[in-house]
Amino acid sequence: MKPVWIIDDDQSIRWVLEKALARVAIPAQTFASAAEVLEALEAGSPSVLVTDIRMPGQDGLSLLHRIKQDHPDLPVIVMTAFTDLNSTVAAFQKGAFDYLPKPFDVNAAIALIQRAAQSAGADAEDGAERHAVSASGEGIMLQSSSPAMQEVFRAIGRLAASSVTVLITGESGTGKELIAKALHTHSNRANGPFVALNAAAIPKDLLEAELFGHERGAFTGATQQRRGRFEEARNGTLFLDEIGDMPFELQTRLLRVLAEGNFYRVGGSQAINADVRIVAATHQPLEQRVAEGRFREDLFHRLNVIRLRLPPLRERKEDIPALVQLFMQNSARDLGVAVRRLSPQAQQVMTSFDYPGNIRQLENFCQWLTVMSSSQVIEAKDLPPEVFGTIQSDDSHAAAGEYGNVDPTGGTSHREALPVATNQPDGTVRPEASWASLLGREVHARLARNEPAIMSSFTRDFERVLIETALLYSRGRRMEAAQRLGIGRNTLTRKCSELDLNDEAGN
Repeated sequence: MKPVWIIDDDQSIRWVLEKALARVAIPAQTFASAAEVLEALEAGSPSVLVTDIRMPGQDGLSLLHRIKQDHPDLPVIVMTAFTDLNSTVAAFQKGAFDYLPKPFDVNAAIALIQRAAQSAGADAEDGAERHAVSASGEGIMLQSSSPAMQEVFRAIGRLAASSVTVLITGESGTGKELIAKALHTHSNRANGPFVALNAAAIPKDLLEAELFGHERGAFTGATQQRRGRFEEARNGTLFLDEIGDMPFELQTRLLRVLAEGNFYRVGGSQAINADVRIVAATHQPLEQRVAEGRFREDLFHRLNVIRLRLPPLRERKEDIPALVQLFMQNSARDLGVAVRRLSPQAQQVMTSFDYPGNIRQLENFCQWLTVMSSSQVIEAKDLPPEVFGTIQSDDSHAAAGEYGNVDPTGGTSHREALPVATNQPDGTVRPEASWASLLGREVHARLARNEPAIMSSFTRDFERVLIETALLYSRGRRMEAAQRLGIGRNTLTRKCSELDLNDEAGN
């Protein structure tokens, strides 16, 4: 058997893989740079080549591209510690057999190498140069060290040259539209439009016309011809979000379009070619809706060609610190204030929370913290009360800060329990965890620490929160903010000066 070649500038990685391969009787040869490999290829070739991406000199993707030109059937496995969507897709587009994120399980890596060695050779063709994803929020959102998200990234890479229909499933707030955009951006339709339609957000009576367009006079109010989303997405991608909420009768028409490849505008008689790629998404359990007769089974099978399941945030907690940093930066930029940062204890609490609202809820928390925090460093006690709901008693002592140990219900071991909502005799719910009760707890804590002049410090913090929030709500318009607060503009201007909000508040 030909040896496996391992290319990495990290000697420890080369050593570990070489020893692990030796245990399963697979010969290995190691190299520290791409230049050494290209020189060795003049005399022979390996059974499998495993290369790092980021190395001094020529990088792994350039090496992969060069090898695939001269040795198209040689399986190449790309490994890297930089687990982002762009590098994953680029590796597959350039012909990689598979992608191995660091740190990796040695047994899994050996199994992958064995599978590559047994294959008839990677049959992938060189793809076009990868399309850049936004270097701001979307770029960071599409980086993950989570194994589940790595599988999604691999799937996007493999689907890059295909126009096959994709069904994205996952809970609300997991980023389904972001993945749909990534599928489009890295596809051979990237130069075409990406058009999105939320089936749950458009009234039932208007949804058909939104999808397929209408002719002039097709119904009352149709004073001119209008193109629908299928026409707008020609040569591109049509993203049908919340497909599980589509009315049953419209499902029939969508099925015909997918089956026949053409459609008619509402009130029209001329068939129009539907040259679009369909990417659908839902948080609904479609199999259950099919069993209940609420979703067409034949349409389900048409959509369910390739399914991508997006994991909820609680299954990818290793990504939370990077997402927190991104959202705190975005919130600070939008508000015009300095970026807040979390203390290690606060970061631990934020990471421990399960986030039933997923990424969207985490983003909301970060915006809340940017608005409500008067300090640059956010401590655990400054976090929203909701995040303490899933903290276990083993972890809660450090997180609770001044309030002592927080139990899973939000209570404290040596002070009164965190107030919760209670049912009233008339059936209403009275929220006990109001801002006033939380303020009372903070006053109690500061009195216990013998802090001086707490009336002055609390008044200053109270006014800062009111003004910052009002300015954020009114998008920096001081006149509107003053009116909503019930004070004069001159008073607001003076308060901004006293609270050092002049640079943060805007005009």
